Order: sequence, then C-alpha cells, then structure tokens
Amino acid sequence: MPPAPARWRRGGRSPVPRRLLQRALLVAAFSGAALVLLMLLQHHHGHKPPNPSTASRARAFSDELLDDSHPVERDPEVGEAALAGDGAGAACATVERMGEEAAGAGHGSSERASLRVREMIRRHFELQGAERVRTLPANEFCKQGFVLGKASEAGFGNEMYKILTAGALSVMLNRSLIIGQTRGLYPFGEYISYTNQSFTIHEIKHLWRKHHCARTYGRDLNIRVDIFENPPETNVLCSDWNSWKDPIIWFDGTTDAVGIQFFLKNVHPRMKAAASALFGLPDSLDARPNTFGELMRAIVSPSSTVQAAVNWALKGVNPDIVLHMRMLANKPVRARKAAVLCIKRALQICSIKGTPRVALVSDTPGFVKEIKADISEFAEVLYFDYKLFTKTSGLEIVGNDKPLDFRSRDWGSAPRWVAFVDFFLAAQARYAVVTGAHRRVGTTYAQLIAALAAAYRHGQEPSGANFTFLSSVHSNLLVDGLSTQVGWGHIWNRYAGPLSCQRQPHQCALTPLLPPAWWDSKWQSPIPRDVRRLLEYGVRLSNTGEVDEKHLMSHCRLRKDHVKRYHVLPPYKNPGRT
Repeated sequence: MPPAPARWRRGGRSPVPRRLLQRALLVAAFSGAALVLLMLLQHHHGHKPPNPSTASRARAFSDELLDDSHPVERDPEVGEAALAGDGAGAACATVERMGEEAAGAGHGSSERASLRVREMIRRHFELQGAERVRTLPANEFCKQGFVLGKASEAGFGNEMYKILTAGALSVMLNRSLIIGQTRGLYPFGEYISYTNQSFTIHEIKHLWRKHHCARTYGRDLNIRVDIFENPPETNVLCSDWNSWKDPIIWFDGTTDAVGIQFFLKNVHPRMKAAASALFGLPDSLDARPNTFGELMRAIVSPSSTVQAAVNWALKGVNPDIVLHMRMLANKPVRARKAAVLCIKRALQICSIKGTPRVALVSDTPGFVKEIKADISEFAEVLYFDYKLFTKTSGLEIVGNDKPLDFRSRDWGSAPRWVAFVDFFLAAQARYAVVTGAHRRVGTTYAQLIAALAAAYRHGQEPSGANFTFLSSVHSNLLVDGLSTQVGWGHIWNRYAGPLSCQRQPHQCALTPLLPPAWWDSKWQSPIPRDVRRLLEYGVRLSNTGEVDEKHLMSHCRLRKDHVKRYHVLPPYKNPGRT
C-alpha cells in the first residue's frame, strides 16, 4: 500500500474511533472484492494493457535510446513477466510467440497454397496475357479489360508492390496487365526485366486505333483511377469492381502488401471470394499462400547485367541463409548481436549440415564488414563487393544513379544498382532469410526478398516447406513492445498494439511470407492510429481488432461510388450525331 500522506505522519499518534475503524475495514474489504471482480471481468473479455504513453514511445524511438551509449537496462521482473506472456491466459505475447501463431505451424500448408496460386497465375497469363490477347480479332479485343501498374523510381520495395498489386488485381478481375512506362522506360528498367505477358500503354493505344474500338464498338479508351491512399474516395471496400466497364483500371497508391488485401473485407461476396482465392483467409495465417512471391516470380527477373553480377558474387554456390539489415547508416551493437543469434537459430531450425554459407545484404556497407567478423566464426560469409566487382569483372552496369535526396538514407552510400544485385543475390537463399534493422524490422525490401526466395524454393526438392523467414528484433526496439514497429504495410504492424509485451529481450521470430492486412488472428491488436485510420475507410475496428461488419455495410449503403476517369485517347465524336 502507498504511504500515508505526510500531514498524517507528523506528530504523535492520535486515537481512532472504533466505529470509524470498522467503517474503514468495510470499505477496504468492499474495494478489494470489487478489484478482484474487475480483474476477472477484464480477463474474461480479453482486456488489454493500456497503450504506452506518448512520452515513453518517443523515448523508445529516439536516437538516444537506440544508441549503444545509452543502454536500456531490462528490469528482471518485467522481463520475466514478458516471457511468461507465452503462457495460456496471458495478457500479452512476445514477438516469438506471435510469430509461432502466424507462421510456425503451417509451412507445408503454405507451400501447397502457394503452388495453387502459382497455377492460378499461370492460367491467368495463359488466357489474359499479351501474347494471346494482342492476336484477338477486333470484336473480341475491343471488349477486353486491363489493369495498369505504374511505379516511379523511389524506394524499390514500395514501387515494386505497385506493380505486383496490379498483377494481383488483374488476376482477381480477369483483366490483362499493363506495366506503365515513363518516357518510354520501365521503372528500374536498367536492372529489371518484365514479363512479355504484359502490355504497355503505347501498345494498347496502337491496337485500340488499329481495331477502331471507339468508332466501331463505341468504347472510348479511358482509365478509371481509384486512389487507395484517399479513404473518402477509394472504392476498395464498397464497390464491385467486376461491374466496372472502363477499359483500364488503375488502383493507385498501393505501396505495400496491404492495399490489395483490403478486398478481403469488400462487402460484395464476389470480390471477397476473388481476394480470398488469391490471398487466403485472413484468420488462417499459417496456411496462406506466398502470393507476392509467386507474382514476382511470374512478372519480374533481373536484367542480364544484374544477373551476371549475382553470378560473380555467388561463384556457383547459392547461400544457405541470407541476412538483410536496414541500418540507415547506423551500427548499433545490439542489432548486430540479435542478428547473429537469429542466424544461429535459423541454422537450428533448418538443420543445415557442414559449414553453412551466409550472405549479407545491407544499406550500410560498413556494417556488413563489422558483422562479418562475428558470423565468420561459424559460417562461410559472402557479400557483393561492388568496388571489387567494378575493378575486376569487366562488366559495366549503367543506369541513372543520381541520388534522390529524400531516399538517400534508404539506398545507402553504394550506387543504386547495387541494391538490385543485392536483392536478386539474397533471393537465392536456399533455407532461410533473416531480416533485422536499426529501427524497423521487415521492410518492404526484406519482405520481397523472402517472398521471392521462397517462391524459388516452393515446388523444388527438398520441399520448399522447409524455407523459413525470421525477424531479428533487438531489445531496444521492444521497450514498449512492438509499438514502434509502425508503418501501414509493415510486416509486424498488425501485432504492434497492446497485446505486445513490453521490455522484451532480443527476439528471433518466425515471420509470415504474406504480411497480414487485418487483425483477425490471435495476438494481433491495432494501435490507436490505425483504429482512427480505418474509421476513415468506413471500418469500425475494436481495440482487439474485430471489424464491425454491420457498420461497414451501413457505411457502404450510404456512400456512392467515387468515379475518377482520364482519357487515354480523345473520345470519339460521331459526325452523324447532332
């Protein structure tokens, strides 16, 4: 009990009346009983611990906290309580426990689901791919629908998700895929080759004119744009996109794995069913397919020069494990220690015989050289030494390496093309990808590395079910649980709410290949910011992540579709029409 106020502790004792003492005892007994009842009710209803204060979050996110000169000492009692959160009936869970629930039990199921999706994608491009569709007669071609994927050249992971989202939507809607160009160039076209089953806008315009689609069949060539990042206007939850008659649809602003998965909550059964067929059920994370990995495998590949650089680095042998560290020019010791522990954990999980081969990838080349010394004690280490490559290979990788100021920390100090060599090098991992970071673990870049690596392994012998994706999270990032691991499409964002135990030690957590978009599974809980943001989309989300389906239906009944169109070719004007 707290000490009595100072004014009652000064001076001598004063007698307490018997009746007053009895009343105090009754009040104390009643209060104790009420407290026990309240705790039982909270446990019964899954009550969550309160959110960390704004001040504590700021401390956890500050450079001082993440700097090794200001260590965070873990309270032994708090730490043990966090670890005890793994038990039944616990109020919170560690990252490792969350990872077990999300990805630990269904590797075989995930591989089967991924191979099913692979076949879906193959059949789709066989029927809707450019090779077949461009040969259709005019009356069939002019009825065709398309989905546009358009990206700039900012962060590779975010921009690639725009292309992959368009590919996913084309499968869902049975439309052909267009990959947008800027001034005749594909995004990252110097380093990436795209499928020949996609169109360009230039080719569609040519074929539209050739077949007289507007004049003969009354179909003007326009684009209907839906901007996901604009909640009041996007139709992602309320509209049946199968009913849209526009020749081209552009689902804009989908910079991560989340946007296209919003269709999993679309109020129209046909849209929800199409999304579920491609992405799996939101509440069955361990059996969901590696959808983005399969889409990448079908849509993109390294350019010939990037592939040559990858081959130069590998020297004929693929790595067993890949470690990706996003350090933003920082080199904290804790992140390094946690990553090394996670690699050792991956070796145990994968049961690798002999001396393992570990490939290192980072946006901070100096960090690679530092951590190499730790890993070399138990593994053969390789990484792409781009300076040595440019001196000795005789190959030249050309491209626009002019730095983008707002992305300079993302890309690091190496030339931009190195990130593409690193990406396709890392995607050759045979058994596991480990992701770690200075501030935020599991970036879109790391997600896509793991997804593509798994897609390369699925269907191979030995079974790709043995492929593992792990997140290395150092203790400083877990002072307030996962609450600092924010980001709309972030791989751990759905676990960042109050169910995440605070002040955890270093974690090495199994990680789903397909980042969840909703909070439907155990130990997932939203942060208040996402509760507010979902409300803008018309979704009332509880503190434990449940969607109020009635509120969403009511919201969709009251709103009208927002329509925004752009003409690709001028509308046809019939001269006989007055």
